[in-house]
Amino acid sequence: MKIITAAAAGICFGVRDALVTLAEVGQPERVAIYGELVHNEVVLHQLQARGFQQLAEAERADLPAASHVVITAHGISQQRRQQLLAAGKTLIDTTCPLVTRVHLAAQRLTQSGAFVVVIGRPDHVEVEGIVGDLMSYAVVPTRDAVGTYPATRIGILCQTTFPTDEAAAIRREIAARNPQAEIRWVDTICQPTKDRQQALAELLNQVEAVVVVGGRHSHNTRRLAETCRRRGLAAFHVQEAEELERNWFQGFGAVGLTAGTSTLPETLAAVRARLETIAVELSG
Repeated sequence: MKIITAAAAGICFGVRDALVTLAEVGQPERVAIYGELVHNEVVLHQLQARGFQQLAEAERADLPAASHVVITAHGISQQRRQQLLAAGKTLIDTTCPLVTRVHLAAQRLTQSGAFVVVIGRPDHVEVEGIVGDLMSYAVVPTRDAVGTYPATRIGILCQTTFPTDEAAAIRREIAARNPQAEIRWVDTICQPTKDRQQALAELLNQVEAVVVVGGRHSHNTRRLAETCRRRGLAAFHVQEAEELERNWFQGFGAVGLTAGTSTLPETLAAVRARLETIAVELSG
């Protein structure tokens, strides 16, 4: 069994930089992480072991008790940021700069008089942060969710980890349903996401099945697995090497390997090593 790793896979610079920042925190027990730093259970367990307080995503409406608060890579609204500062919290900001770019783009569109449409998941923490400072907006996760908006100008932007092909289809639907409006598109899908999507597209032409490594709740990781399945290939979404089972790979001549943007290099390497062991066992 041949194993081919995608040309771009795993941790992005935004997640890497966030982890570097937290590695330098001297007293983690005094620090609360405002939601999940990244949607990767391996990383979350490591942070818990170091002593960081971690708020669940559902608890983000509450003010943390800790004096120091980590803003996660997904960012928060300026309104929420001011609430934390007003409560006397010291902020450790690990917001990805590409997420900050989306916030700024949304504000510019609003200031230009445009009705803002965000392509993304309404319940995703990144999207919640983006729309938290907007007075008038819509969030559309699918073409079916697109509406007719009472606006002569519509500005469209995207959750950073949204698939490019799906975003393009939603943009076309917005234009079709709102012929009265002048539409401006700001491409805010991040380059690491695009790189991983493109690398996967190239990988799918070479393999019969794909192992996708990443957190169960990671939007971009789940999207990678969905892309494989839409192409008719078997996709095995795992968080760690120990989850791999030898019988999954019976009969496959070539298996691909990719990972979401919050997957640690050592996790990806461990999965690859386990696949190589399985390949040897199956050949015997």
